[in-house]
Amino acid sequence: MSDTAGNGAVLVVGGGISGLTAALEAAEVGNDVYLIDKNPYLGGRVAQLNQYFPKLCPPTCGLEINFKRIKDNRKVRTYTMTTVKSVSGGPGSYEVTLETAPRYVNSNCTACGDCAEVCTDEVDNAFNFGMNKTKAIFLPHEMAFPRRFVLAKEACSAESLEAIKGACKYDAVDTEMQAETFTLNVASVIWATGWNPYDVSKLDNLKPESSSAIITNMMMERMAADNGPTGGQILRPGDGKEPESFAFVQCAGSRDENHLEHCSYICCMATFKQMTYIRERYPEAKIYVFYIDLRTPGKYEHFRDKLMDDANAEFIKGKVADIVAEDDGGVTVVAENAVTGAKIHQKVDLCILATGMEPALGDAGKALGVAMDGNGFVVSEPEKGMIAAGCAKSAADVYSCGQSSTAAALKAIQIGR
Repeated sequence: MSDTAGNGAVLVVGGGISGLTAALEAAEVGNDVYLIDKNPYLGGRVAQLNQYFPKLCPPTCGLEINFKRIKDNRKVRTYTMTTVKSVSGGPGSYEVTLETAPRYVNSNCTACGDCAEVCTDEVDNAFNFGMNKTKAIFLPHEMAFPRRFVLAKEACSAESLEAIKGACKYDAVDTEMQAETFTLNVASVIWATGWNPYDVSKLDNLKPESSSAIITNMMMERMAADNGPTGGQILRPGDGKEPESFAFVQCAGSRDENHLEHCSYICCMATFKQMTYIRERYPEAKIYVFYIDLRTPGKYEHFRDKLMDDANAEFIKGKVADIVAEDDGGVTVVAENAVTGAKIHQKVDLCILATGMEPALGDAGKALGVAMDGNGFVVSEPEKGMIAAGCAKSAADVYSCGQSSTAAALKAIQIGR
């Protein structure tokens, strides 16, 4: 299969908030746009947040209006579960080969949920970072766009597959669906491939696997969200305890030559934001923040000052050396105070690792010939029609990603004209 658009067509790789913004900006001035994402839904990391800066809005605030704009704009064609396999040609005339993985659910799906009711198999819920289970045929999350179920066929028994097919009155389940390869001819490519939370299993000294009381900042976002695994309650995984004390470990994997050399920009602000989640639910809980530096650029200084004045919050300048699991389900955070030199052993009920942003494109980008810097971020080459946007370009917050993506669209639409 191949698809050829008119001059100036743009391929946007990545359907998060950056990709959505870039695609809409390019399409609304008349360009044909192809928007792809490797996930079975659009929305990216923002869809997983409880709230995001600068207004502390829920994801619905920014995503719903963009989904409506996508649906209303015939210039944008979307492809989920789709990845780039090769890129050839040059600026103004690229041929891109893509592959769409089988969803095993076709466009007849109305998301009625009858299939999930009869499914007897479960899988880890990837959207909630494995903190709960979901049926093996599932809607990725309640705001998913496209609003269509996905079947994890390899996790299903033959009996379950038959029951699922039999329950669908719209003939939407197709267990014989195959991967589909196709080519697009475009003038330019915007790489809006976003970021992944750094893999905490690589952080040997923090021992995240040693206790269910050690979670990541993105897991904290999902717990605080009403549509998360705990329905918005912040509880200790494993035993469901309501924590009375919390520790935040900043720069978990960031600013470290053995892990991520760069500062991930958003981690400090994410911790301050998550302190507000705790305060809403546990007004008297003790909070300890272990940090190297606290970086809250520009307009976020006042937000930081308010939380640093919290009488039940203590900020310790010092890098965490160890986290020790305790018999009662809590953990002890071990660090040295860089100001006083004192050795600290702080026991808490729940510890949150402020993991950094790792560029998601990674080795796949290198294989495709995409220019990347030493940290794995995409380097824009506008003269070649290869442009980076959002967190594919650098660690950034949602507001900055919007600006970056608009600029990327402006550069992309000039190619091939």
